[in-house]
This record gives sequence, structure tokens and C-alpha cells, in this order.
Amino acid sequence: MTAVLVAHAGKSGGTREIAEVIAAELREAGLTAELLDAAEVDDVEAYGAVIVGSALYRRRWRPEAVRLLAEHEEALRNRPVWLFHSGPCGPLAAGKHISLPAGVALLAARIDAERTATFGGRLTPATAKGLFWKIMAAGPWAGDFRDWALIRSWARDVGHRVRIRVTL
Repeated sequence: MTAVLVAHAGKSGGTREIAEVIAAELREAGLTAELLDAAEVDDVEAYGAVIVGSALYRRRWRPEAVRLLAEHEEALRNRPVWLFHSGPCGPLAAGKHISLPAGVALLAARIDAERTATFGGRLTPATAKGLFWKIMAAGPWAGDFRDWALIRSWARDVGHRVRIRVTL
């Protein structure tokens, strides 16, 4: 059975929750999915495919997700890789696509990762960390803008592609 790594990086748990749903959908598709914080990934050799997701903060990926891609670049070139990020909030979050930060885009190109998915984020007073984010969480940018149907659909599509691209 193909093992898929689903690695996530974030500060307030919203990206982890997205990764949990992705891993659950992959398991439903008959794949083995291991969910890890990106900072805990020591090796990717045991996985037939890898998904890395990061929260976006001011259009930047979390350093632990970038580090995972950089440290395992050679191994990631030899397996299918999908990337996602979460973060757009506010009234225009739905359907918004945000390009990868330049350094991450370069890594993605070198490992031949699939096109990056953008998912809405979550910003609530209860989960906001830091003065700036607490202020933002008190205004029109506050709320949970994650589209769970879209996330599940993306995960099912990835699961289908993993089954096609990786020998079971």
C-alpha cells in the first residue's frame, strides 16, 4: 500500500485541521496517510507521495515547511509532490488563488511539484496570536473561510492521482 506523507506548518491549528481532512480523504481512498508537523519530518524516503501545506502569513510560508522542501529536495524529485497553502481571509477569500512566495516557487519548480492549491484560512479572536492578528481578528477579516467541500474534493483528486502515478 502506498504511504503518503501529509506535512503541515502553521501557528494556530487551522492548517493542521486542513491537513487532517486531507489525510482522512486519502485513507478513504485506500491509501496510508501519515500526518506530521513539517518540523517533525526527518525523512521522506518511506513515502510514495508527499503533500506539504503551510499557513500563509503576509504571503510567506512558514519556515518549517520551506525547510522541509529544501532539506529533502533531492528525495522529493523522485516522488509526486503536492503543495497547498491556507490563509486568505475576509469577504473575498473564496476562490482566491495566491501564488507561491518566490523562494518556495523555486523549490517547487526544482522538485516538479503539482500546481499549488490555495485554501481559505481561519482568523478568529480565540485563535489569533500576536497583536497584529488579534486586531485583524476583530474586524471584517475575521472568520473561518475554509471551504471544506473544496478541500475534500482536492484531496480526493490527489488520492486518485497518487494511485495512478505510484505503483501500489
